[in-house]
Amino acid sequence: MVDMDNPAALSPQPPGTVDKDAPLKEDIRLLGRLLGDVLRDQEGEAVFDLVETIRQTAVRFRREDDQEADAELKALLAKLSREETNSVVRAFSYFSHLANIAEDQHHIRRRRAHLLAGSKPQPSSVAYALTRLKDAGVAQNTVEGFLREALIAPVLTAHPTEVQRKSTLDAEHDIARLLAERDLPLTPKERARNLQLLQARIATLWQTRMLRYEKLTVADEIENALSYYRTTFLRELPAVYDDVEEEIEAQYGAAAAGLDDAAYMQMGSWIGGDRDGNPNVNAATMQRALVRHSTTIFDFYLDEVHALGAELSPSTLLVPASAALLALADASPDHSPHRSDEPYRRALIGIYARLASTARELGATNILRKEVGHADSYRDAAEFRAELQVLVDSLIENHGAILAVPRLNGLVRAARIFGFHLASLDMRQSSDVHEKVLAELFARAGVEGDYAALSEDAKVKLLLDELAQPRLLYTPYESYSDTTNAELQILRTAREIRKRYGRRAIRNYIISHTETVSDLLEVLLLQKETGLYRPSEKKSDVMVIPLFETIPDLQRASEIMGEWMALPVVADVIGHQGRLQEVMLGYSDSNKDGGFLTSNWELYQAELKLVKVFADANVKLRLFHGRGGTVGRGGGPSYDAILAQPPGTVNGQIRLTEQGEIISSKFSNPEIGRRNLELLVAATLEAGLMPHGADREQIERLARFEPVMAELSQRAYKAYRNLVYETPGFTDYFFAATPIAEIAELNLGSRPASRKSTRRIEDLRAIPWGFSWGQCRLLLPGWFGFGAAVSGWLAEGDREQRLGLLREMAQHWPFFATLLSNMDMVLAKSDLAIASRYAELVPDAELRERIFKRIAAEYGETLQCLALVTGTDERLVNNPLLARSILNRFAYLDPLNHLQVELIQRHRALSAEQKVDERVHRGIHLSINGVAAGLRNTG
Repeated sequence: MVDMDNPAALSPQPPGTVDKDAPLKEDIRLLGRLLGDVLRDQEGEAVFDLVETIRQTAVRFRREDDQEADAELKALLAKLSREETNSVVRAFSYFSHLANIAEDQHHIRRRRAHLLAGSKPQPSSVAYALTRLKDAGVAQNTVEGFLREALIAPVLTAHPTEVQRKSTLDAEHDIARLLAERDLPLTPKERARNLQLLQARIATLWQTRMLRYEKLTVADEIENALSYYRTTFLRELPAVYDDVEEEIEAQYGAAAAGLDDAAYMQMGSWIGGDRDGNPNVNAATMQRALVRHSTTIFDFYLDEVHALGAELSPSTLLVPASAALLALADASPDHSPHRSDEPYRRALIGIYARLASTARELGATNILRKEVGHADSYRDAAEFRAELQVLVDSLIENHGAILAVPRLNGLVRAARIFGFHLASLDMRQSSDVHEKVLAELFARAGVEGDYAALSEDAKVKLLLDELAQPRLLYTPYESYSDTTNAELQILRTAREIRKRYGRRAIRNYIISHTETVSDLLEVLLLQKETGLYRPSEKKSDVMVIPLFETIPDLQRASEIMGEWMALPVVADVIGHQGRLQEVMLGYSDSNKDGGFLTSNWELYQAELKLVKVFADANVKLRLFHGRGGTVGRGGGPSYDAILAQPPGTVNGQIRLTEQGEIISSKFSNPEIGRRNLELLVAATLEAGLMPHGADREQIERLARFEPVMAELSQRAYKAYRNLVYETPGFTDYFFAATPIAEIAELNLGSRPASRKSTRRIEDLRAIPWGFSWGQCRLLLPGWFGFGAAVSGWLAEGDREQRLGLLREMAQHWPFFATLLSNMDMVLAKSDLAIASRYAELVPDAELRERIFKRIAAEYGETLQCLALVTGTDERLVNNPLLARSILNRFAYLDPLNHLQVELIQRHRALSAEQKVDERVHRGIHLSINGVAAGLRNTG
């Protein structure tokens, strides 16, 4: 890591300019130097020198496309022993991790500097959004009414791209804390101590196993997700509410009113409830998820109430207390004469006892501090919150409002947000499973012998008839298949969980591969079989939510939803849901199905059509965006993505998935986590309340823009489908030229990489599909087809006129601008030279040359067309910080790719002889970890 001592290596600034990123460079140099010291100490000078030689040779290969450097690098890597290989891979991997920590700390530093300078609000902040709304004439009561009705829900999912172990995360949290400490005024002794601790934590990282030797279980995934609640969500989410109310008052000059009971931002989870393609998820994992959710939030509440007991020491000898508080204190099991004049403490001891009793009833088994005495449990979280409010009201009445600020107000807010369930657990299953279960139920009940063979109309009629029947299809006196028993048990468990933990514990059922109205009715009928839908009440406890994933599914989405909402039985259900219906849109599978450009366009079109259908039905639409980490799977900045949604689609109701390593990058640091939560609120406010309809000029523009986009989409779709699904040998090329096979072996998650045991692209999950292209640095799902679409369209008309129209689209259409920006980011992280090394893994020379040549040609054409539209061939012109980040880290990321290729060659050669070298295998997995950390959004 010698180069870290050379400032010139870290994108120097022109003379005379103020380098705002100098602290970042200093941090990266420091962490790189400390990692180098650890490497010398742990592995020896020879390994350290070897790492530097590989880095320098890789830099020559990148900068000069030097064939001599290429040959040297190949020879150098081929000579590495197994022990040396793993040490080198680990060194470069950990540098990526440390660079991420430094960048996160710099983002926090720059944000604070911006706030301290009193600069204008940043575009992605709540203050900026409220300023724009006020300037546009949106009244304060409109904003507050919007928030009272809103639901903004990040939904954490477990997918096989999260490669961090919790032990690694814990060490990295400490490194981040120590790095932040260096921005404070420290004495020389304190600074030396800080440096010593930093090196100790980096050494801890070096001596900690980076990989899991056992496959991750659903229980492990649940625990991993809960660590982010303890780190970030439990404190920072309530703090975001406080920030929003403060900004409303600052912008409008009056305190926010009526938001005390608002819960416009809540957390969701799929972990433990998402059964689609995961045989390891069942009723038991759902129960475990809720027990662990509940235990986590009770641990937090108990700790906070205990701390409040120490803090709230007002004495009635000095200040009065409300009658309600005194009654609460008298009901406490605490009768100590030493606290007879301290009603707040006595009340809190009673609250603690009630919480402890409730926690035990709901599954908690390890309450660290024993309560003073027994107290009855709470009926629900609302009763807990009401008792806390008694304390708040008494303090306000008796000159103690300021005493509620440090902790009590946040606890009241947390109780409103998290309840006793922490996060809503979604259920998800594939439509074909539901069909299979109902076919068996119908057959055993003697209602229909071959349900699956019926036409769609016949299925709908049968399902509606059955929904109107008071009797059940299921009988305990028949035998059923394991699948049917398991699916029914899951729904019965959901009913029990709702009774036990509250209605918000489970409230959504998502249907993968929704293609027809019968797919939706099937789930409603299964709910009837398990007591979640009651015909007599015309009410369903759990919302039935379609997931439209493929291009054809997206194109049919509005038609299906129109038919669904027109059914009288469904209209009654939606009426009980507050005339609200959620629809989930799948970014991942639509991209794998149709490519980047077409996926984005069909999603946009589907949303526009859904808005119209829902308006006609007088039903409020909530969209659930199934976004992933990669741009090809809907990734990219969330703020920009929300603002780029079509008008009318963000009406205060939005859910979106947070997946894989994106959860870590967004929420492992509390301050960055708070910032990411805030920008979701800011974007939802701006997208939902900024006036749209009166902009006649924009309406006229869209009338010109949309037909162009439709034609570009058709061309891109044809190019993408031709390569991926119609080119002979493409599947063989993909499995050879990417580490997909090795990724499938990695203990990354509880879900298989493929839905079926085949090598068909159609059966491969979209997540490992995108992840594999990221590892080989092509990131093909994020750009392929754009060049062919734009160049073909320009060639078939007045080139200058058409180019002018594309530039106008980029300037005046947020959808198209965001699409180009995301593609720009992907291309900045792509590297054709590195990808060519992976292509060498394809044993068939003719196949390798034929397909890589096509990919390279489209890559070049895409770069050229993007430059024509944006007016620059430089990547990330509008995001210089990211551009410098990429430049700084690629000298350390590239060697990992070269090492990965070398290791894959060794592994596959041994596999051909039916041998396995565990060190080689481990080295590949270490390199996958390092590349994912270096690219940050590859999952």
